[in-house]
Amino acid sequence: MKRSDINRIIRESEAFMRSHGYILPPFARMSPGEMKARKDELGHITASGLGWDITDFGLGDFDKTGLFLFTTRNGRLEDLKQGRGMLYAEKAMISRKDQLTPMHKHVFKAEDIINRGGGTLVLELFGDTDGHCDREKGTTVACDGILRNLGPGEKLRLAPGESVTLLPGDWHGFWAEGGDVFVAEVSTVNDDKTDNYFEDPAVSRFSGIEEDEEPVHLLVSDYGTWLG
Repeated sequence: MKRSDINRIIRESEAFMRSHGYILPPFARMSPGEMKARKDELGHITASGLGWDITDFGLGDFDKTGLFLFTTRNGRLEDLKQGRGMLYAEKAMISRKDQLTPMHKHVFKAEDIINRGGGTLVLELFGDTDGHCDREKGTTVACDGILRNLGPGEKLRLAPGESVTLLPGDWHGFWAEGGDVFVAEVSTVNDDKTDNYFEDPAVSRFSGIEEDEEPVHLLVSDYGTWLG
């Protein structure tokens, strides 16, 4: 992705979230220079992967296949394994109209996906067999506390205010219909480096960046390069 496109998406996404009454935390507004100057204070932010996250899943067409995310809080896998401490995470996301997040699952993370406003969020769901997406197998999920049995590939449509709980092993892809959707994710500890398993091996979680202009804000995937 071009840095200029990332900068534009950041500005558009922040305005969209504000239109739904959602204000990002103060560290969202830090410039790259401020983050470098204060990096000793920001250890939890950088180590936990908090912040801006924009991906085209390595496929080169963000409008067709992509997702905007901002991680506002996240615990540590070490705490999750011990069953004590900060065991949770929260993200704000935007799924644009007809923009696909590809079929994937998590091994450790359970998550609530919540439509906070906009269009309809559509999820396509499959079960798991021997670690692989089984397109002949359905799954059972809780939608706002009510269990629903879904056939293989059955489409679950979430209107604003509705949510679904996905457990480890639930294969899911999603997109927005009728307009962009402001999505909230509340989950157990999130590890985007190791706990995303895509059905298509050509898909990657993070995007390469072409530096055609200076970043307005650093992405989570920038921290290692820019902050050391």
